Amino acid sequence: MTGPVADEVVLVVDAANVVGSRPDGWWRDRAGAATRLLGQLARLVGAPVVGPDGGRLRVVLVDVVLEGGARGASAPDVPGLVVHLAPHDGDTEVVERASAAGSRALVVTADRGLRARLGGARVAGPGWLLTLLEAAAGPDDEADGRTGPQARRSS
Repeated sequence: MTGPVADEVVLVVDAANVVGSRPDGWWRDRAGAATRLLGQLARLVGAPVVGPDGGRLRVVLVDVVLEGGARGASAPDVPGLVVHLAPHDGDTEVVERASAAGSRALVVTADRGLRARLGGARVAGPGWLLTLLEAAAGPDDEADGRTGPQARRSS
């Protein structure tokens, strides 16, 4: 993408919702599916992307919320990729992360109940994110999703 970037965003990712949007067997290994997603998301940190409305964005931070069995995932040690382990439920943590990011938040979820709790935050569906990840995929995509040191975590 060329030209000026119109907006810097903090991508707040409801990982369970994104992973659950593809029927690829993720339920057999939730931590593995989350690890693969984290490896893919690492490529978006600092990247210029086309937003869900077609505008130009730069992803300055990717906040990923993990819950349940996905909490055992590991991620590449990439500055700007931060994993948040939901202490209770993922939706509440997503709301907190979006609130912390303020007007720069762009939340990725298809969960209608969660969307209602986000107030005026910008929201995109998993399909938009999965399209970005597919476009950003590299030749070592499989390896990136399955290896790497423990993710930087906040709890």
